[in-house]
Amino acid sequence: LRYASASAAAGAIWPARCRSTVQTRLSSHTLICAAHSQRVSTGPPPTDMPVIRQLTMPKDANALGTIFGGVILAQIDQAAAIEAHRHHVGRVVTVAMDKVEFKQPVLIGDLVSYFTTTRKVGRTSVAIDVNVWAQRQFAESGDFIPVTDACVTMVAVDEDCKPIPLNRPQKQG
Repeated sequence: LRYASASAAAGAIWPARCRSTVQTRLSSHTLICAAHSQRVSTGPPPTDMPVIRQLTMPKDANALGTIFGGVILAQIDQAAAIEAHRHHVGRVVTVAMDKVEFKQPVLIGDLVSYFTTTRKVGRTSVAIDVNVWAQRQFAESGDFIPVTDACVTMVAVDEDCKPIPLNRPQKQG
């Protein structure tokens, strides 16, 4: 699934009411529908290293041979936690995950990559965008296919699960 331009992607996937409000944001690989805060990945995946890469196996599949959505959601949660720990040393919990819409199925044998970007850092929370891509292992082209996107909000908590201020780790160098 490759698009010649962001506008072609918006026309192919997004509802008509969103097309006029599409704006490029976060990275060149993500589009935002400002009116509805929907994101869709387009073009090739980010060139940076994914936070998680996972080879999908039969144990993760349903009766149709596609990977359970819950498996992808769990990995999105873990990828967001890894990114959140760049902003806080200690406990973080997931408090929200925005609308997740699966654009393409993930098949047994696909290599799934989870890319993260910090969207916003607050006093006690951090919002993280997670972009999920699958590479078809048994396809001749080996193209990357956008699977889904999510914005996950993680909150730093103490031993009693009460929100606490983020304690940004000191860079070592």
